[in-house]
Amino acid sequence: MSRRGPRRKTTDTLPALPPHGLRVVPLGGLGEIGRNMTVFEHAGRLLIVDCGVLFPDEHQPGVDVIIPDFTWLKDRLDRIDAIVLTHGHEDHIGGVPYLLRERPDIPVVGSRLTLAFLEAKLVEHRIKPRTVVVAEGDRRKLGPFDCEFVAVNHSIPDGLAVAIRTAAGMVLHTGDFKMDQFPLDGRVTDLRAFARLGEEGVDLFLVDSTNAEVPGFTVSEGELAPAIDTVFRTTKGRVIVSSFASHVHRIQQILDSAQQHGRKVAFVGRSMVRNMGIARELGYLTIPDGLVVKDLKALDRLRPDQIAIIATGSQGEPMAALARMANRDHPVSITEGDTVLMASSLIPGNENAIYRVINELTRWGANVVHKGNAKVHVSGHASAGELAYCFNIIKPTNVLPVHGEWRHLRANADIAIRTGIDPERVLIAQDGSVIDLVDGRARITGSVPAGLVYVDNMTVGGATEESLHVRRTLAEEGVVTIVCIVDPDTGALVEDPEYLAHGFPPEATDFSSATPAIQKALTKASNDRIEDLEQLEELVRRAASSAVHRAHRRSPLIIPVIVDA
Repeated sequence: MSRRGPRRKTTDTLPALPPHGLRVVPLGGLGEIGRNMTVFEHAGRLLIVDCGVLFPDEHQPGVDVIIPDFTWLKDRLDRIDAIVLTHGHEDHIGGVPYLLRERPDIPVVGSRLTLAFLEAKLVEHRIKPRTVVVAEGDRRKLGPFDCEFVAVNHSIPDGLAVAIRTAAGMVLHTGDFKMDQFPLDGRVTDLRAFARLGEEGVDLFLVDSTNAEVPGFTVSEGELAPAIDTVFRTTKGRVIVSSFASHVHRIQQILDSAQQHGRKVAFVGRSMVRNMGIARELGYLTIPDGLVVKDLKALDRLRPDQIAIIATGSQGEPMAALARMANRDHPVSITEGDTVLMASSLIPGNENAIYRVINELTRWGANVVHKGNAKVHVSGHASAGELAYCFNIIKPTNVLPVHGEWRHLRANADIAIRTGIDPERVLIAQDGSVIDLVDGRARITGSVPAGLVYVDNMTVGGATEESLHVRRTLAEEGVVTIVCIVDPDTGALVEDPEYLAHGFPPEATDFSSATPAIQKALTKASNDRIEDLEQLEELVRRAASSAVHRAHRRSPLIIPVIVDA
């Protein structure tokens, strides 16, 4: 399944934005799940809402994360008034450190928990941010942007929607939200505020699209309690739970069940330990005294039915705790009788990695409970019924579906149209689209660069599509190094090339059929007086590639080495 839409050529110049207009430029989150980032431009100033990461799939080997493309912002950094964060998930805050590398003094605005998660992350990047804490009901002037913050319910506490008032009109950005009427923390999405903003007039509505294809209303978090309780009550061995390290509500349910059934809890995974410590310190997580043990060795003194472990790795990440447990590369070894509870959603693109971990866990005797066989996860995003409800109470003039793959954006747009919004005012855009709101009408007027920027071992942009192609070729097709000893006067091979192959079965390492093609290419190069070493190597590579493909039906990476006799 594609994780983004087709690339398109960006325009070299954009039309001038009228002084009373508002420009909206999504640099991530449209056509993909992740990398959420939207830039607002008005009166010569910029406001950024969210700056997240996208996690790589199997076709992007060696990549740590993927961040938005900041190319369009590079010569506008001094015009950024603030970065507003809607909540603390990685796909909304994970790219902030990389943007702050470009300009560290940009004010970062968000709720208390969101900023606490960000600040802990920034310590690793040695960045001390300028933060501004806000809460629901607050209203802040950020340059020409008058921002009001509205409580929304999500799978992490302290989520905020933001209403942005400008001379061009009002924009309402929901961030990630759902309408859980029985949230674990009692903090519901503030529909009264949505209705009030609708009465004032929402000129552009940017709305979460993730669950737009799902009919009805999203199930309440509280409905998971019976399934979680069943796992803790019936498991005779250890209970090992994997979850997002930011999923505070889910972790609270696990802690409550562990306490009820007499199990001690250990947090495993650096981000899990860090985030749960922050959540507890700020009062978002309630942990009874004596429930959590800080040293895994303390669990050795307990019976298996007295142990619960909460770990990272719910998406099959190879270096996370759960995958290492499955691969027997962790102090916690999976044994017969363990139950592994995977209490998170399955992010599109991670399916193979997740099922690989599930298979390995099962191999060692664990009972794996996941969304596919038990009710142990609910989404943090509004379903179609909730979205329709919002369109009806807000009645926006223009709609821009965000946060979703193409099918999600289209489904959300269709819901908006069914509620009576003019189809001409419901925009399906993509990363890099430029949307101008002028005189109450939103139109796509151009585009800016918005490609995938890979972070490889903390190096931004070090990996490219070309280098990833080489990595995929190495993994899938193998590599053949061809050493050619050549007479510099005649261009002829002094002896047959030496072929050094990796990634081929033993019976398929005879590449002598490529020798005539290599000799032909070298002879032609000599006749054409080509002496440049790089050119000669490229000619050998092409000739050998064709011959190897004909003989072996494979296209390995060919590395030619030419040595003068």
